[in-house]
This record gives sequence, structure tokens and C-alpha cells, in this order.
Amino acid sequence: MGERFGRLPLRARLTLLTAAAVAVAVAVSALACWLLTRTQLRDEVDNSLQNVTVPPAYLQYTYDNCRPTDPTENENAPPSYYNVQVVQVDGSRCVGPNSQPVRVQAADLAVAQGLRRDTLHDATTGTGADVRVLTKHMDVQGVQFAVSISRPLSEISSALNTLALLLAAVAGLGVVGAGTAGLVIARSGLKPVDRLTEAVEHVARTEDLTIRIPADGEDEIARLSRSFNSMTAALAASRDLQQQLIADAGHELRTPLTSLRTNIDLLVRSEQSGREIPAADKAALLASVKAQMGELAALIGDLQELSRPPAPGQSAIEVVALHDIVAAALDRARLRGPSLAFTADLGPWYVRAEPAGLERAVVNLLDNAVKFSPPGGSVQVRLAAGELTVRDHGPGIPQDELPHVFERFWRSPSARSLPGSGLGLSIVARTAEQAGGDVRLRAAAGGGTEALLTLPGAATPPPEMPGPATSSAS
Repeated sequence: MGERFGRLPLRARLTLLTAAAVAVAVAVSALACWLLTRTQLRDEVDNSLQNVTVPPAYLQYTYDNCRPTDPTENENAPPSYYNVQVVQVDGSRCVGPNSQPVRVQAADLAVAQGLRRDTLHDATTGTGADVRVLTKHMDVQGVQFAVSISRPLSEISSALNTLALLLAAVAGLGVVGAGTAGLVIARSGLKPVDRLTEAVEHVARTEDLTIRIPADGEDEIARLSRSFNSMTAALAASRDLQQQLIADAGHELRTPLTSLRTNIDLLVRSEQSGREIPAADKAALLASVKAQMGELAALIGDLQELSRPPAPGQSAIEVVALHDIVAAALDRARLRGPSLAFTADLGPWYVRAEPAGLERAVVNLLDNAVKFSPPGGSVQVRLAAGELTVRDHGPGIPQDELPHVFERFWRSPSARSLPGSGLGLSIVARTAEQAGGDVRLRAAAGGGTEALLTLPGAATPPPEMPGPATSSAS
């Protein structure tokens, strides 16, 4: 049953649940109303029996004309509003005129024998009709007996039956109305869900991420619609970035590949035709091929770095000494710029980051300074209070180009003749963002460019970390 209910559409389940809830509520209310009415009517009958006064002459006549040897006498008498009979101590009864005999119970006999003052209970007449009986003790001139006054319950039963039919009809109408209302409410309330379902199916069918769902209000459906819109917008932006990355990568790869193909074609034709290329020209061609291959390798490495997703959870994140990473990156930068003078002032600073990615970002910053520094120039590196500053004395970056330096594949017109893929600073920006910091470039006083990488410090440095690197110059 539960599995079949679970297979029903959500709209049908809401309708059935609404109808069932209303049915239970109406049934409980109807039953409570019926029971309260029944109790009230019986209380009224009891009060009327308590207030009935039987004339002594009537009792005397009933007692004097009693024939106890025939207890079934008067059982066929016509019904009256009240029935009166005298119950004697031996259990015999004397039925009054125009009254129906009522079966004597143990409680009535106890009252007649003086064991109880009175009793109030249900009983039946000789014909099986239900009555409410009040029996009182009497002691007249030393003779003990009981007087039973009864009233038919048929009037109550008739009213209760009518009330039960009325309540059943009202309950049925209530359930039908609740089902109809539930269906209407389910249809109107689930319209946003239907729109959301249609949108999801449309996206799955067409991969169209431009679709948006109207999200009015602050209810759960509106929040879900806004979340869906945000998700599709993020997916569309991600897809656009991916397509842009592929297009830019293809554009960047085309130049070195074209140059490689041209140089290799020259070498192949020389070998096939037997015409030797001058040694100097051949050496230049081979140097160009080697340079283009290095550029391709660097570009592919940068693309792999940018396409690599963030490390899941915190498995690759650890507390690292930024000053040690900067010192190691400086050693590599000195090899790439042997004619440059490097000065370093590295204070201790520990951060939570991925060591390999952080080192690559620092190396990219230093490579950028080496690339734009003139021969014999200098590069100053300083690390203090979580801010790494790399300053070169190159031509600098125009102010209008500073907002674009961290974009993928963007290269300044003045730097397009220099080696590089245009991805180095993008990698630095992504690494800084993942570590909770930021990076920016600005024009340095006196010329050149100053790069500032800011990273938040770790809570406590690990005890096994070595001390800070000492200042050095070369």
C-alpha cells in the first residue's frame, strides 16, 4: 500500500492526504458532537425523572390493585410518557394504570429492601423497549417497597439517529469538499514546481542554460527557483569560461605550432632536396624550434594548472612556511636572471595552503619581475606580516592595463614579443583566492612595477617548521 501510494504523482498524494486529514478531523468532531448531545439528552431525561412527583393516591391505587402472581400483566398496555410501577421486597412488581411494566433489576430490589435510597439505570420493558429508570425507596406505615419511574429512550434514540445521519452527511460533504479544495490547492501550489520541472527537463534535453524561472515571494518554492537560476547562471558562466579558455588556448597554441611547422618544413626540405642550410641559419632554426617547444611545454603546464580542480576537502591543504617557499623560489629566479641583483627581506609567516600551488604562484611573480627587468637591474623581495612584495625596475604597466593583468591569456601589447603564455598571473590570482588572500599590481615609485600578495596567517605554526630565511643579496 505504501509503495503504491509512493508511486502516485505529488499532486494526487497531496489531494489524498488533504482529504484524509479532513475526513479524520470531521469524523472525530462528528463523534464528539454526537457523544456530547447524547450525554446532554440523557441528563435531561434524568433531571425530568428526578422532578417527577407521583401522587400518593396513584401509588395507593397501584398497590391495592396489585396482583403479584401475574408479573406479566399490563405488558401490552399502550405506552405513556412516564411508566410507574411498585417493586416489593420479594421482587414482585405492581404496574400502575396506563404504564408499561419494566423488568426489575437487582438494583431495584436493593432499593425496595432498603439497602439503597435510590438507583438510576437503563432497563427494558416487557416488549423490549429501552427506558431510563429511577427507583426510589418508600416506607409507608412500616411497609417497605420501591417506586420505579421510567421514561422511554425512543425519543432520544430517534433524535440521536437523526443527528448521526445529519453528521454523516455533513462529514461526507466535508470530505468531498476537502478533496476538491485539496486538488485545487495542489494544482495552484505546485505550478511553480511544474515550471521548475519543465525547466530542468528543458535543460537536460537541450543543454540551454539561459532559461530562468520567475521567483516571486520568499517561500520555499521561490527560494528553490532562485537557487536553480543561480545554478544555471553559474553553469552557463562556467561553460562560457571553458569555451573561452579553449578558444584562447587554441589561439595561443597556433603561433608556436605554426612556427615549429615552418622551421621543421625548412629542415625537411633541405634534407630532401640536398641543399644544405648554412650552419648559422641551421643553428638559428634549431634554437627557434627548441624555444618554441619550451614555450609549448610552459603553456601546456599553465593550462594544466588552471584546469586542475581545487583539492577536495582539506586533504592537500597544510600549514606551510611562506618564507621558506619564497626563499626556494628566489633560488630558481636567480638562475633565470643571472644578470639581475636580488635583495630579500623575509620575515616569518605561516599560511594554510597547498605547498606546490603556492610555490608555483610565488615563482610566477618572480618570473614576471625577471622578464620585465632590464639587464643589470634589481629585484627587491620583502615578506612582512603576511604581505609579499616583489618590486622590479622595468618599464612598468600603464594604468589602464592594470585591471586586465590577471585575466587568462591577456598580455600587454608591449609584452607580446616576450616569451610567456599570459597565464602566470592568472595562476597567482587563483592560488591567492583559494588561500583566502588576494594579489594586486601597482606602479612603483621611481618606475617599475610592484606586486603585492597578501595571505592570512595560520593559527599556530607547526613546531617542526624551520626558522625564517635570512636576508640575502646577489
